Amino acid sequence: MDILFTLLIFLHILGAAAIFGGWLASFKNPTVGLWQWIGAITQVVTGIIMFGLLEMGDGEPNRIKLGIKLIIGLGILVAAWIGRKKVKNSDEVPTGIAHAVGGLALVNIAIAVLWV
Repeated sequence: MDILFTLLIFLHILGAAAIFGGWLASFKNPTVGLWQWIGAITQVVTGIIMFGLLEMGDGEPNRIKLGIKLIIGLGILVAAWIGRKKVKNSDEVPTGIAHAVGGLALVNIAIAVLWV
């Protein structure tokens, strides 16, 4: 079980890197890249699976922290979905949507690291 959890953490961090890195890479011309969309999906899916594994284990997960992270993660996912839909339709991605994806990812990373 530890190997599975560690693998999920690895994928979760890669998802965060894809979202945040994509945001930084397109900061001057804000858009939502494919890897940001994939990263958002990865973050939500791996986060839910890890929460389930924590619930099955001996420890007591911090449900408030993880609930807040889930809400932010869903916000990132929705904003990334809207941005990708705009890109597919050859429309301009609103600056607020593009920055919401990256900014919310930064907030989620900060909560994960700083909330002990």
